[in-house]
Amino acid sequence: MPTSSDFDRLCVVLVSTRNPLNIGAAARAMSNLGFLRLRVVNPYEASFREARSAVGAAPLLARAEQYSSVAEAVADCSLVIGTTAGVSRELHHPLRLLQNAAPLICKRLRAGGRVALLFGSEKRGLSNDDFSHCHWLMHISTREEHTSMNLGQAVAVCLYELSRDASAAGSRVISKSRQTEKTKSARAGELERITAVLIEALHASGYLGERSVAAKEEKIRRMVRRLQLSSSDAELWLGMLRQMLWKMKPPENER
Repeated sequence: MPTSSDFDRLCVVLVSTRNPLNIGAAARAMSNLGFLRLRVVNPYEASFREARSAVGAAPLLARAEQYSSVAEAVADCSLVIGTTAGVSRELHHPLRLLQNAAPLICKRLRAGGRVALLFGSEKRGLSNDDFSHCHWLMHISTREEHTSMNLGQAVAVCLYELSRDASAAGSRVISKSRQTEKTKSARAGELERITAVLIEALHASGYLGERSVAAKEEKIRRMVRRLQLSSSDAELWLGMLRQMLWKMKPPENER
């Protein structure tokens, strides 16, 4: 098993998990495979840190970071990937099989980027709003008659594939692969700030009305992520949007 510092840049994010035992099982799998950054968003049970299923992984569970929203949990990540069974719902993102996604994730980690891997609740999975924070989606190949997997098992399978790909790539890594990307990708927090200002500008312009606002905002969030902006371009876009918004807003004495 490789002991790569690259693994420290991958965050497993569990969203609205209902059973603390599943959080413990996920933490155990993470500890087994060398991935030590666990983030939890709105867990159903506040006592998840005491889960007995986290055998040997109590320190990892104790260090788990807790957030109230997906946006906060992935703000420092330049690549956000949602997991899904990919059945019985309309998807608006590229969907990749785990074995095809693993090399892309490992490449981003080796380049110095932080990656978030999102897993949804046991009952409903990730919502469309959760998906809107993702760059693309990933799923594990299962037989059609039984696509649903236990949360802890899904985490273990995904991380095993990543560690396996990292092992295979170890002999191929050259010095340039350890360098930070020349064009640093924008982090999710930067993209979310652009999204917020763009939505505010669209409201000010009258483009966004009162009907179906939430659905339109999800589409706008997905669109911003499809642009694949660099950090410097994100800063430029944010400055331009803020200037346009400032020009559109009426002076204080006219409000």
